Amino acid sequence: MTVLQRLRPDHAPALLAFERENRAYFAASVPDRGDDYFSGFASRHAGLLAEQAAGTCHFHILADDDGAVLGRVNLVDVAEGSAELGYRMAERASGRGLATAAVREVCRLARSRYGLITLTARTTVDNAGSRAVLARAGFAEAGTITLMGKPGLRFGRDLTEPDDGAVER
Repeated sequence: MTVLQRLRPDHAPALLAFERENRAYFAASVPDRGDDYFSGFASRHAGLLAEQAAGTCHFHILADDDGAVLGRVNLVDVAEGSAELGYRMAERASGRGLATAAVREVCRLARSRYGLITLTARTTVDNAGSRAVLARAGFAEAGTITLMGKPGLRFGRDLTEPDDGAVER
């Protein structure tokens, strides 16, 4: 069983392990975070928690029964009822529908708990998995961009519209 949790201070060790274990996997589709990210992880984690406390971001982890992090789903740049959604899943968790379920749940939280009305997201054109997750979670293509020097797509989701696939809990 998996559970989506709002980021807390005690998540730091499991989150760092998740980032280390999946570093090469993530680097295949997004720029590597660099060695400084890992050596300064404690202060970075504290900074994320401060942003969350200020309400400018909402960070979530998807954890298994043992507390291991399987993914993260974040809402950043919260302002005027909108935020940008970002997510990453562990290699061992890919292809199981966990990303779609977690993104749908964060969309529900964005509306019901955080009072947001729109979300945006972006991905490269060649990231078919990410594009599929966004489509299944109710996002619609909203234009083209260049992302990390590659052709990319912008997506949007109106949270005032119901998502037929979302599971309300």
